[in-house]
Amino acid sequence: MKKYLFRFVDSKTLFLLIMPVLLYAAFSPFMPLIEPDESRYFEISDNMVDSGDYVIPRLNGVIYLEKPPLTYWASAIIFKLFGETDFTARIYVGLCAWACIWLAYAIGRFLGDRKTGLYAAGTLCTSMFFFIFGNFNILDIPLALYTCLATWMGYRYVVGADGEKWRLYLFYLFSALAFLTKGLIGVVFPSAILVLWLIVSRQWRRIPGLISPVGIALFLAIAGPWFILVQRVHPNFLWFFFIQEHVLRYTTTMHGRDNTVFLYVPIIILGILPWTAFVVKAAWAMHREKISSPPLPGNRFLWTWIILIFIFFSLSHSKLVPYIAPIFIPLSVLMGHRLRNYEDLVLNLREKKESFLLQIPVLLQSLLLISLFLLPFFLPKGSKLGGDLSIVYSSELPWLIALPVFCQLLLFTLPEVIKKRYPDGWFISVYLLSGLFLLAMTPSFAAFLTPYKSAYPASQAVKKLLPAGHDLYQYKTIVYGIATYNEIRTPLVGDFGELNYGVNYLPREERDHYFLTEEQFKTRCRKGGAVYCLTQYKDRYDELISIFPDHEVLWSNGSYYLLKLRCRPDHS
Repeated sequence: MKKYLFRFVDSKTLFLLIMPVLLYAAFSPFMPLIEPDESRYFEISDNMVDSGDYVIPRLNGVIYLEKPPLTYWASAIIFKLFGETDFTARIYVGLCAWACIWLAYAIGRFLGDRKTGLYAAGTLCTSMFFFIFGNFNILDIPLALYTCLATWMGYRYVVGADGEKWRLYLFYLFSALAFLTKGLIGVVFPSAILVLWLIVSRQWRRIPGLISPVGIALFLAIAGPWFILVQRVHPNFLWFFFIQEHVLRYTTTMHGRDNTVFLYVPIIILGILPWTAFVVKAAWAMHREKISSPPLPGNRFLWTWIILIFIFFSLSHSKLVPYIAPIFIPLSVLMGHRLRNYEDLVLNLREKKESFLLQIPVLLQSLLLISLFLLPFFLPKGSKLGGDLSIVYSSELPWLIALPVFCQLLLFTLPEVIKKRYPDGWFISVYLLSGLFLLAMTPSFAAFLTPYKSAYPASQAVKKLLPAGHDLYQYKTIVYGIATYNEIRTPLVGDFGELNYGVNYLPREERDHYFLTEEQFKTRCRKGGAVYCLTQYKDRYDELISIFPDHEVLWSNGSYYLLKLRCRPDHS
């Protein structure tokens, strides 16, 4: 019976089917769409379905050409088949995350063996970064899938036998899909990784072999038509897309993004939680036992893959956390290899007893994560963070933190108990508990984020409090979820952000109604009557009420503010 149990849990079914299905549909029951990305991409796909125009993406009534349309198309197809819900909006990204897990398995199995592949898939599936962003409708996980597939197909072509030209064609095909997902980076990464690897491995003479006329034709046939169609309608498109949204975005701070050089170092360390401590423990244990881990074939290729992406994004002047997603697939293969060697070479030395010191990394990690969940109960309620967190927890009851805290206690103790009798069950126990921990933290994570990162609470207030026939103005903020949940178009005031390019193409009358400068907004309010306005963040609220002291706050949750401005006619 015990043998059967461990044969079952150490199977492809668990690692590649059961756990991914549970984890990569986890957020939808608990969390509405997150601003601005999820609501933005929902609205673009929704507009495609409603209008039947799948060539020109539109957002808030204006053209939106910052990104290529592959993800919009995928979501639009899903909407037509299954309806438009928070869950269906996340299906495509969840499927891409699932495919990434299969890819990690395939890479690990090819470079190592079946067990290495399963451990690579297991670490990727239950890593914090991939779990979080694989549950959000954003472009970075689909981009990671296609760039990594292209990179892997290129590698397989180079190391493969003659007559496998089809792998080279797949390299071009997946590069085209990556390009249609997020632009030039989908071509730059696979090509640059392969070229750099061939150079450092002294195989530079093979670089010309990556150039294929058939592959280039395939790439252009897939990626070219959309760009041609859009350029015919909007002559400035290619400059806007390639120069402004690629070159200037990377080399300047035009979008006001994080410019910290080493931003991605803590992101990677935290992103592989809760495996971080176990990888450290495995390396430490093998060092103490003076056991060297046999290198994984393709080790240099995987490190080239990781280092190039890390350096590329670290040097960028416009950084966001999800950008680093493509690094986690090769990283998971290296971690899977390390953990598999630790299990095989150290845990099976039954005559040796591991020192308790080796548990220190796991203990510290568990204490850190438990402290984060308990933190709200120890913060002064008068402080902003303490007040916000205590409101969330008091309204949702302490059960939100009980299960994740319990999982961390088990992660520190249970694998140690299991490995004494079943060394081969050590990884599986960590894997199952890591998955349970991620599932358990979802309700508390959602309870904290929803009031501040989702438009859903504000949209419900708007449904109740906005009288029929009245416009809802958004003051220096763009909350796309209002359109998603309320099915209304809201005039924007003072800050059009990423919509600026599309606003220029609107007819004058439409632009003056839906996109107002502050002066235009004040002029409209001087006509008298009640004006309903939504804004976000305390500083914008303070600025708004300083302009309109005669107002009523109809609803607020500390992040969003719904106001009724009492405007008096200007008789001057």
